[in-house]
Amino acid sequence: MRSVRSKVIAAGLVLAVTGVGAWQLLPEEGRGSGTAVRVGTSDVVSSLDPAGAYDAGSWALFSNVYQSLLTIRPGSDTPVPDAASACKFIGQKLTTYQCELRPDLKFASGRAITADDVKHSFDRIKAINSDQGPAPLFNTLESVKAEGRTVTFNLSARDATFPFKIATGAASIVDKEKYPADALREGVEVDGSGPFTLASYTAGASAELEPNPSYKGQGKPAKTAVTVKYFKDSAQLDAAWQDHGIEVAHRDMPPAVLAGLNPGLKDTRYSASGGTETRSMVFNVRPESSAAQQAVRQAVAAVLDRSALAGQVYKGTVTPLYSLVPAGIAAHSTPFFDAWPAPSGATAKKLLKDGGITTPVPLRLGVNVRGANTAEAEEIKKQLEATGLFQVAIKTVEKWADFQKGYAAGEFDAYTIGWIADFPDADNFLSPLVGADSSMNNGFSDKAVDALITRTQSFSDRAEAAGDFRELQKLIAQQVPMLPIWQKKDYVMSREAVGGAQYLSDGTGVWRLWELDWL
Repeated sequence: MRSVRSKVIAAGLVLAVTGVGAWQLLPEEGRGSGTAVRVGTSDVVSSLDPAGAYDAGSWALFSNVYQSLLTIRPGSDTPVPDAASACKFIGQKLTTYQCELRPDLKFASGRAITADDVKHSFDRIKAINSDQGPAPLFNTLESVKAEGRTVTFNLSARDATFPFKIATGAASIVDKEKYPADALREGVEVDGSGPFTLASYTAGASAELEPNPSYKGQGKPAKTAVTVKYFKDSAQLDAAWQDHGIEVAHRDMPPAVLAGLNPGLKDTRYSASGGTETRSMVFNVRPESSAAQQAVRQAVAAVLDRSALAGQVYKGTVTPLYSLVPAGIAAHSTPFFDAWPAPSGATAKKLLKDGGITTPVPLRLGVNVRGANTAEAEEIKKQLEATGLFQVAIKTVEKWADFQKGYAAGEFDAYTIGWIADFPDADNFLSPLVGADSSMNNGFSDKAVDALITRTQSFSDRAEAAGDFRELQKLIAQQVPMLPIWQKKDYVMSREAVGGAQYLSDGTGVWRLWELDWL
């Protein structure tokens, strides 16, 4: 999932609380029982309609106001029933998946949820096929049948990852009477069945959440109201934290703040979990782009100094990444390091010369203004231009929605973007990024890549797919439609008066605001 959007913690990685400050029993003056816990983030909600959003900020909110058939428990990597009472594959072919809805399940409005609502929720994703929506995640979904409380998914090919897909925000169940079949719902109303109701919403500013008394599902009933405050960038998020305008901060505090976290900080708790959030440079491979030629993309890969980026821009809070599949996920390998073990202008020069490419190569680098993105882009520009082989023009875009539309329209030769796993499988770092109808919208398509992706999805024993995953990673390193940059842990900061913050996020798309409460 795009991290201004992505999700599920890797197998074997569990939540780790890495720092706890001095304890205090009473909340800060003026706040406590009866008032909303204020949570700050610099993530962005691109749409309140699940059919129109495939990003971390939107899915975080969806976790709380909608339900999916399945979900993921804290610290787990196995889907469990949420709106469903049970789900399973029918037969051995992995092409038919069936779920039974919980009895007496209701939307917050009081209307009973039916299997037809579930069918409607999936059908409209495919029908609308929004450029910013999650349709690429359901590339194997052929049809949905509703009968009684039973929902049957018919798949076009074997897909062992399908249970994980319907445990994500993409699979949020919506009211068929309120959400059009062929268009996104407009306005700021939400009709879901999650732990919270959306009392009010102001785009880019705040979301007021109230506990939903009729919620039935895997999560705990919410105990207190929550106000989510959205900030333009990390600096504003940090300022709100320093001014005690929020009690919880998540995604993303400035790198210098994260690097300075320690157990001695006053009135501050923090946790770091997961480690599978990644960031990459995506190349526009359409014919009109200067990055259309493979040699240009390989030359950029040969020059990029990830260690310098990690140290100078991120103060050591990220780790250099040499594959789209991060460390901690089964089948991870390092094909970009194998091909280019050290940054080399000489290697890049030879690649461009052999490709018959005139230098300096002009590159329009698109950047969404958030967190350390701009500083990162400046460092990339500095590195590339220092070789004399590239001329980089940074194109900053303030609004996430405008940025999405820009890269989908091919306005950049390359752009940087984050990704958080939808589920703990190497497939999710490959299929939606470089497979057919990729969510990256960069024009890349390759039959060999698609064939390998289809093959990896056919193994119910995921260990059997490891060899194909490694071959896939090699193909990507050769063609470079995307260039991995770094991976990082998921940090949450909270005041001592707030409980449950350590369960808020574990590197997944599930944002457990219902775990928060005043101590």
